Amino acid sequence: MRSHYCGQLNESQVDQTVTLCGWVHRRRDHGGVIFLDMRDRDGIAQVVVDPDTAEAFANADSARNEYVLRIVGRVRLRPEGTQNAKMPTGLIEVLASEVEVLNSAVTPPFQLDEHGKVGEEVRLKHRYIDLRRPEMVDKLRLRSRITHSVRAFLEGQGFLDIETPVLTRATPEGARDYLVPSRTHPGSFFALPQSPQLFKQLLMVSGFDRYYQIAKCFRDEDLRADRQPEFTQIDLEASFVNEDDIMAITESMVRQLFQDVLDVELPVFPRMSWDEAMTRYGSDKPDLRIPLMLTDVDDLMKQVDFKVFSGPANAEDGRVAALKVPNGAGLSRKEIDEYTRFVGIYGAKGLAWIKVNDRSKGLEGLQSPIVKFMENVVEELLDRIGAEDGDLVFFGADNARIVNEALGALRVKLGEDLNLYTRDWAPLWVVDFPMFEDDGSARMQALHHPFTAPACDVETLKANPVAALSRAYDMVLNGTELGGGSIRIHDRGMQSAVLELLGIGEQEAREKFGFLLDALQYGAPPHGGLAFGLDRLVMLMTGARSIREVIAFPKTQSAACLMTDAPSEVDAEQLKELNIRLRQKAKAETAGE
Repeated sequence: MRSHYCGQLNESQVDQTVTLCGWVHRRRDHGGVIFLDMRDRDGIAQVVVDPDTAEAFANADSARNEYVLRIVGRVRLRPEGTQNAKMPTGLIEVLASEVEVLNSAVTPPFQLDEHGKVGEEVRLKHRYIDLRRPEMVDKLRLRSRITHSVRAFLEGQGFLDIETPVLTRATPEGARDYLVPSRTHPGSFFALPQSPQLFKQLLMVSGFDRYYQIAKCFRDEDLRADRQPEFTQIDLEASFVNEDDIMAITESMVRQLFQDVLDVELPVFPRMSWDEAMTRYGSDKPDLRIPLMLTDVDDLMKQVDFKVFSGPANAEDGRVAALKVPNGAGLSRKEIDEYTRFVGIYGAKGLAWIKVNDRSKGLEGLQSPIVKFMENVVEELLDRIGAEDGDLVFFGADNARIVNEALGALRVKLGEDLNLYTRDWAPLWVVDFPMFEDDGSARMQALHHPFTAPACDVETLKANPVAALSRAYDMVLNGTELGGGSIRIHDRGMQSAVLELLGIGEQEAREKFGFLLDALQYGAPPHGGLAFGLDRLVMLMTGARSIREVIAFPKTQSAACLMTDAPSEVDAEQLKELNIRLRQKAKAETAGE
């Protein structure tokens, strides 16, 4: 029905007759001559309709925004003074000889160029309209280019694209499962996969050596800007590899991707231990574009006459840390109070501070409500922090987890508020993660997942599991975890030992992972892999603020689809087939009886 996309027209088609199909982006009537901005997925072209072509003019006169038209016309250069250098098609226009209305349209719920004034709920309710916006088209087009580049790279490295099941069984991977009742097995449920983890390991046991998949994953967890209940992973696994092999392959893939899609040359990724990341940045995914760092001052605070500091400094799990903000002394008390409220979100009970106005004046050159409690250590404290005139120093004092989360988040917020970024892209590998974490429950918890290999043998692991490091690695970009992976456990004895340390006994392990434990007996090769969050990657590369902006049909913060009204109730007959009776309905029926 068409010869060209609207956005493809340029001076090379001048005097050619073209056929365009698309939507009316804007209609203007200039003294009897009608101008139509015609839009399709490739862009916008200006169409001119003269009264001389009576039928075409009448159809153009009846058209309104979002009408679907077919235009036949001749490409010509725009008259001098009417050219638009901001548009790719701004040097030409199409003089229409035919205008056919393929479909009319009611007034849309919002104008495409006024979406910023419309709430996200309205946009998601009418997502098919929202997706017509050129900005959304550009994001999804770039997403397509990203997946194409990834596939091309991995195929070139010998990886095979293999699909894994979506209907599987529930396995503990850190979040709640989405369950699917089975009609043919009453009382039993499938689980939608949180990741293809176990199946890709079984593919390694099967001898496929190099696997990848752009896989749908499902997790029932609290949502935020970079989380969705269903999301997409770039998932890969390889055999006979170590950490350096996987990291080299995936780093090369991401660097090639940025070169192909954004024409950006990323630097070689530095490596940082988990312990260093937490100590210096309070986060295991630090944004290295921000030059602020935390400084430990526990030892200086152990004897000060200020229990807010001395208490945590002397506690086994406590931490006192300082965050210097260069030239931050100009922040007002109101702004400091706002930052105090901000860290409270992360459990901090307050936010102590010192403004360094003039160090040459000693204590008189400092402005702070806490200096009087630690006069004997102030000079040494400021020396360690490297504080200079005009600086502001914030302090966090509590258990280490709260201090890290609060000051780590404050560091990022200060970077945003004060525009402290030193570069556009800051990639990083975080390595040497602890094998386990203590979340306060009776059981130890795997920091990554139960199939991550420890960096020690079984005896050493059992003797001191708290000190054990894992063979895990995370790729971080601009403070966002792009992907995480590890070398996996390929020995049944080691896998059983790890499950036991996680409080998963032999019978429970048999019930949940029996098929994997069986497979590890049949010559499982050493293997490892990594999974990237495709949505997060696209979000970063497009500059979007949320992954909802780079997913065609996302869910809301409450995991609902406003467009389709999902999730929804199902009729009684469907529930009966699945042998399910809803509790509230059962109560209502009982009350009715």
